[in-house]
Amino acid sequence: MPWIKHGDGRTVSPEEIVRPEERLSWPRTIGFGAQHVVAMFGATFLVPLLTEFPPTTTLFFSGIGTMLFLVLTRNKVPSYLGSSFAFIAPIQAAMTDGGMGVALFGVMVTGLLLAAVGFIVNEVGTGWLDALMPPVVTGAIVALIGFNLGGVATDNYQTAPWLATLTLATIVVVAVASRGLLARLSILIGVVVGYVAAAIAGDISFATVRNADWFGLPEFTTPEVSWTVLPMFLPVVLVLVAENVGHVRSVAHLVSDDSINERTGTALIADGLATGLAGFGGGSATTTYGENIGVMTATRVFSTAAYWVAAIVAILLSLSPKVGALLGTIPWGVLGGVTVALYGLIGLIGVKIWIDNQVDFSRPANQYPAAIALIIGIGDLTLTGGDLTFTGIALGTIAAIVVHHGMVFIEHERNKGRAPDA
Repeated sequence: MPWIKHGDGRTVSPEEIVRPEERLSWPRTIGFGAQHVVAMFGATFLVPLLTEFPPTTTLFFSGIGTMLFLVLTRNKVPSYLGSSFAFIAPIQAAMTDGGMGVALFGVMVTGLLLAAVGFIVNEVGTGWLDALMPPVVTGAIVALIGFNLGGVATDNYQTAPWLATLTLATIVVVAVASRGLLARLSILIGVVVGYVAAAIAGDISFATVRNADWFGLPEFTTPEVSWTVLPMFLPVVLVLVAENVGHVRSVAHLVSDDSINERTGTALIADGLATGLAGFGGGSATTTYGENIGVMTATRVFSTAAYWVAAIVAILLSLSPKVGALLGTIPWGVLGGVTVALYGLIGLIGVKIWIDNQVDFSRPANQYPAAIALIIGIGDLTLTGGDLTFTGIALGTIAAIVVHHGMVFIEHERNKGRAPDA
């Protein structure tokens, strides 16, 4: 759709916002789009590096996925679809057991299931999701996914402790000493500082970068059907639902437009199809990005035109094999410093869900589901039945849902017929 120019296209007063259907002048819109590229880039390229997926392919499908999201939501829901961290653990497990094709199959099926949830939401609303996943359950699932990756983070850290420590220290200092966008880019800055230190120390070989072409198509890979990996991926659907619903509600609140909430189902469909497309072609799964909500909050510019700019830039970057080769030279020690902080922060997002929703942990029906799910996820309890393997994330997710609803049912039956307190 054509965007409406906001005012003169040059200025925005402190009490105004640029709405999704509006834009500033094109030079300014391109500038805001560049900010979105910077905000999403650190996390988006980090996921393929951790899962050994091609970074340029992931950038390509994140750009395509963002365009698809904007088209399906009719430019009403500003969002960038970057790499989802919720997939890291199942992808790593699938890569170990069956290779990239098998992992891509899990990503693709998960995306299609998310799209199916979106179609259901469009028909019946989101009430059933709130009932299935109350805050105590949602928080537990998100937390256990982050904490489940603790072992991977510490393994990376131990490959080069000095480099990991420098990277981690930079992230911490920048996050607390800076403000605004700079503070939000603390992880990207930490990677840059760690990378430069490793290069000075002579720990990086640039042979692959020199030999790579400046221009070329990303590396596409097709999925390999393997139903046995699905138990590892299915719980991620619940996380993506929570992320997308939260994103839509946040945008609706920030622009004071409740009609945006009516596009929740469409947002789920769009992210599901984008994830399915990425899985079909060799890219990382996608999700709506909180980093970019931060940019919009800081700038008060919610124009979807800026997201089209970001998507186009991501696709252009993906068409340079040299960029992918450069990203591939980042040492594991640097990634270790990043992931110690990042995976912990993912876990704390789950804790924040509990706090924001004032979950009452004096109730056993809230205590035990969270406690059991976290221990199963952190300890990565793994059970095998026939050809199927259920990892800590899958089992922890099942436990959170089943134990909570089971205990609530028992609690309800116990209180039947009880006289109210005098």
